[in-house]
Amino acid sequence: MAQCDDCAYYAYDEEYEEYYCTADMDEDDVYEMELRGSFSRGSGSCRFYRSGDEYAVVRKQN
Repeated sequence: MAQCDDCAYYAYDEEYEEYYCTADMDEDDVYEMELRGSFSRGSGSCRFYRSGDEYAVVRKQN
């Protein structure tokens, strides 16, 4: 399963009523991810993934 749902770069656009990736990628990054299939579900992890779980650090400290 792709990790987009809990990624910090996954944002909702109210105007278009859909989610999109806000990671700062250039054309080469997008092309590479399309080749690897990283944009589709079930393809593995994305190198731009950053956990959107703000409490992960706190849980780790306990």
